[in-house]
Amino acid sequence: MKRLVILGGGESGVGTALLGKDKGFDVFVSDKGIIKEKYKEVLIHNEIEFEYGQHTEAKILNANVIMKSPGIPDKTVLVQQIRAKGIAVVSEIEFASKFTDATLVAITGSNGKTTTASLTYHLLKQELNVGLAGNIGDSFAKQILEEDFANYVLEISSFQLDDIKTFKPKIAVLLNITPDHLDRYDYVFENYIASKFRIVENQTKDDYFIYDADDEVIDSWLKQHPIQSTLLPFSLTKQIENGAYLDKDNIKITIDNNQIIMPTANLALEGKHNIKNAMAASTVAHLLKIRKQTIRESLENFQGVEHRLEHVLKINKVQYINDSKATNVNATYYALESMDAPTVWIVGGQDKGNDYQELFQFVNEKVKAIICLGVDNQKLMENFGNMVDIIIETQYMSEAVKIAYKIAEAGENVLLSPACASFDLFENYEDRGRQFKDAVRNL
Repeated sequence: MKRLVILGGGESGVGTALLGKDKGFDVFVSDKGIIKEKYKEVLIHNEIEFEYGQHTEAKILNANVIMKSPGIPDKTVLVQQIRAKGIAVVSEIEFASKFTDATLVAITGSNGKTTTASLTYHLLKQELNVGLAGNIGDSFAKQILEEDFANYVLEISSFQLDDIKTFKPKIAVLLNITPDHLDRYDYVFENYIASKFRIVENQTKDDYFIYDADDEVIDSWLKQHPIQSTLLPFSLTKQIENGAYLDKDNIKITIDNNQIIMPTANLALEGKHNIKNAMAASTVAHLLKIRKQTIRESLENFQGVEHRLEHVLKINKVQYINDSKATNVNATYYALESMDAPTVWIVGGQDKGNDYQELFQFVNEKVKAIICLGVDNQKLMENFGNMVDIIIETQYMSEAVKIAYKIAEAGENVLLSPACASFDLFENYEDRGRQFKDAVRNL
């Protein structure tokens, strides 16, 4: 009996444990931190052995295969020991994909993954039997075990791609590449780029690669590293023969001489970046033969995702916007770019080696006050201190929102778009976003 050891008892870990047990593996789950009650109950109910608060090496280093949670870096001593013993380390996406013949649509990028994956799923589900998994919703492994959909839309991070061997999506989507998570890639941007491009490494000419042709990083990488897949670029600036482009206010998508045209006037999501997300999602839908009427209607009624430029409330004619999911500078760039009124900007958190320079033009143009919400705000003060009249520090969300309420005037915006990770003051970006919304509702 092959032994499957799972490091990390969260959604992907427990899903993998269930699938592994069903496929005849001897399964053991080990989490150095805590395992949530709901996951403990599932493991106990399914008679799967687990431990938390520690990693018992003797029970781990005898594995045939190890599924590592994407949150655990390769640099940890335990992972180094595992690799030194030559034990295969895989991600959930890799492990689970071996047990399905479904058509896989895999979506990655530094920003916009969740929105584009949710939108793609929204476009496909009207006409296809489809699941949404990866970094979102129920785990991929669990869905393969319980639902066995014919198609999956997967939101995939670079961490999950780091541990693939044979994973091969029929359709791969790469939205953009900007410096993010460099702390996990030895602060070498090329390592991170290479990680993102692993999404196509097993593809053949019968598979498709949808990508942003306006992204210089992607463009130059493709010139130096030709890939096997059939290319379907999208662009806001160039005319594209095979793929998608913007012609005045219409998205034009051509695949094998079959063209569909989508007006952008009624897109539910605002901002240039969302036209790109819509292009990527619609190209997938067109490839999978979704009717253009369905695509058009779905683009117009899609509600967006929580914590991503989410309009919370209007109070005294001030719009409060929750963009807590903006955990890097580029995400905040999109947020500030889409502001059409003077904005009180709440920013800060755990800095991942951020370069704030690309935000300067928008801060000068649109931001009237900055509220720094982090344990260490020194870098923010140094970067933005001279650009705005008001810059204030706090370590409490409720206080940040109260200060914003005092500063903002009718017709203006209060925007939470941190450009940083949340772990210095919050459990995660969802916790940060929910605290923001609660504080706004309590004003």
